[in-house]
Amino acid sequence: MKQQRAVIRFLAVILLAILMCDPVCNAHAQVWAKERLLKSPRHGEWVDFKSGDRTIKAFVVYPERKDKTPVVLVIHEIFGLTDWVRGVCDQLAENGVIAIAPDLLSGQTFEDVDGARKAISALSKEQVKADLDATADYALKIPACNGALAVCGFCWGGGVTFAYANENPKLKAAYSFYGTAPDEASKVANISCPVFGFYAENDARVNETIPKAEELMKAHGKKYEPVIYKGATHGFMREGESPNAGDANKKARDDAWTRWKMLLKQL
Repeated sequence: MKQQRAVIRFLAVILLAILMCDPVCNAHAQVWAKERLLKSPRHGEWVDFKSGDRTIKAFVVYPERKDKTPVVLVIHEIFGLTDWVRGVCDQLAENGVIAIAPDLLSGQTFEDVDGARKAISALSKEQVKADLDATADYALKIPACNGALAVCGFCWGGGVTFAYANENPKLKAAYSFYGTAPDEASKVANISCPVFGFYAENDARVNETIPKAEELMKAHGKKYEPVIYKGATHGFMREGESPNAGDANKKARDDAWTRWKMLLKQL
């Protein structure tokens, strides 16, 4: 019996190690991310609002401040609205802004990460824009909001962030984290806010889109400031927060947050 219990404990430890080390599993099964939310002193809540005939669920976190503040719309990764994304909302609130993350898969359920990834990849651009517009409208009506709206996104959401900057003239800033950048003039022509990019050095798929975007943004008189973090890999904002993070991703995440905090103060 003792030997059986020992085997079970050993297998449990191995399974936990796999979950912590695998980036895909880590995206969905983040005990450490949930623990942050449980320990946070800030008020976080789920809200519902309409996007056409659809009901959108979103997670909102408020800063502990006496005055009204800007609101940042957080666009999740291709894995969906995970505990880590909700943790980002809490960290934004810790730095003095309201954060709201819509679940762009509202009304759908999945058995695994791959199911969520496929569903997000299948979302139409029109639906995504409509849901983000509905989120922005809700956010700007929050009584504690001072009327300033920004957007950020990670991975898939980073690409959507750049695209949404071209679609919403109310935005004061856009923060794109390792998302692909636009490749056509029509995709930047309507951008009216600065776009700040946060990229990993070891992410050629994404980084190959940066030069063209720089060219287009410059030609149209738009502000685009990409920064590439040395040694980092795609997803470093999440991976760098993990307890078993590698040095390069941890440093990239810390440096990116330092930069982001400075930019948030400019809203």
